[in-house]
Amino acid sequence: MGGRKAELAELELPDFGTPVSEPHLPVELYEARIERARARAEEHGFDALVVYADREHFANLAYLTGYDPRFEEALLVLAPGRQPSLLVGNEGMAYSAVSPVQLERVLYQTFSLPGQPRSSSATLRELLTDAGLRAGLSVGLVGWKYFVREETDEPDEWLELPAFIVDVLRQIGCRLRNANRLFIDPANGLRVVNEVEQLARFEFAATWSSQGVRNVIAGVQPGRTELELAPLLGMNGLPLSCHPILVAGPRTAAFIPSPSAYRLQVGDPIFCAYGVWGGNTARAGFLVEEAGQLPAGARDYVSRLVEPYFAAVAAWYETVGIGVTGGELFDVVHSRLSDPFYGVGLNPGHLIHLDEWVSSPIYAGSDIALRSGMALQMDIIPLTHSVYHMSNVEDGIALADAPLREAFAEMYPEAWARIQARRAFMERKLGIALKPEVLPFSNMPAYLPPYWLAPQFAMRIA
Repeated sequence: MGGRKAELAELELPDFGTPVSEPHLPVELYEARIERARARAEEHGFDALVVYADREHFANLAYLTGYDPRFEEALLVLAPGRQPSLLVGNEGMAYSAVSPVQLERVLYQTFSLPGQPRSSSATLRELLTDAGLRAGLSVGLVGWKYFVREETDEPDEWLELPAFIVDVLRQIGCRLRNANRLFIDPANGLRVVNEVEQLARFEFAATWSSQGVRNVIAGVQPGRTELELAPLLGMNGLPLSCHPILVAGPRTAAFIPSPSAYRLQVGDPIFCAYGVWGGNTARAGFLVEEAGQLPAGARDYVSRLVEPYFAAVAAWYETVGIGVTGGELFDVVHSRLSDPFYGVGLNPGHLIHLDEWVSSPIYAGSDIALRSGMALQMDIIPLTHSVYHMSNVEDGIALADAPLREAFAEMYPEAWARIQARRAFMERKLGIALKPEVLPFSNMPAYLPPYWLAPQFAMRIA
């Protein structure tokens, strides 16, 4: 960025539009994923995979099948030479029709909600045996979290699935190991690199989530409650990846609470985030028109916090690209925001999928090279824990090499036009030079208005 610096300026945020058509994932894509999972498991010494899911931890199962438990739990068994078996509860049987994959759909009522009927299904041991599991098989267990040496000397032996499932698998005589890295390892997990169809789906999601936050900033008013303003998010029924957040005043110290009946006042700190499967957008600032309305100890909010923060954000965007290591990206941020005042404690960016946080290749010393097909969040969070509150401009991008860009443009021209318009805005109006492979998915890409009652004033690099 040379001698350029961040500044507050009056800008016009274009209307990038919202999707007219919805991308869908074909059955062939799911079938290919299952075959890749089987092959990857075999490479790592597993004979079979058992994939667990519940309402919160569903992404690995949905990645393979398109099915996610809505109230219950579920289990997918990929045994050698057998059709995949999906064990679901009472309400999951009908809903399992959402999966286009050829599955052996099996009722296991213990996965149902408490108090519901339990008399029509076999035991778990019988069902797992019927699915092809037997004594001596090396079985990889997939839930949602892997462990590392800093936590335990034997990270592959730590299993986060419910104990009753693990107990039955051991009773059968299976040899068990944690296999989550097959799916979410930031270097080479199956869900780390996305197909063009999945990226188009993420752009669809991120467009809606970002438009919702944009609508809140455009319509926020003092005197109204958080609950009265939350409908501005325009939640349209897309499945959520995290709780919607709209919080102002004293509760912003808690960072991520849900909206309440708190009535907004001029001078309040304010934070908003809206995440759906594949897209999450967040912004933070103050409910003011100009610096004179800021808290007395934070009248220099823009120069003290927002300007250096946005300079780091711009450097992140100008650095991110195929072949860049996570460690390089980490250093770009922390060389600018190393002062403890900024309070940047979490990774300055992470992978996103159906779940809001998959894992992150961006940490100190990381030699993991970013790859074409990755979907990433620009997620630098300076929590000052002071009168300065915070700043935030979280948005999603994807990295795509030339063949992937060509496929995206050909298959999804409507989305591609939005992406190109966003790139042009970031480069020409915000002063952020992007590499060709960087595809912005947000409808307010890197647009950071610190004063929410004057949203036409936002940060740029000059």
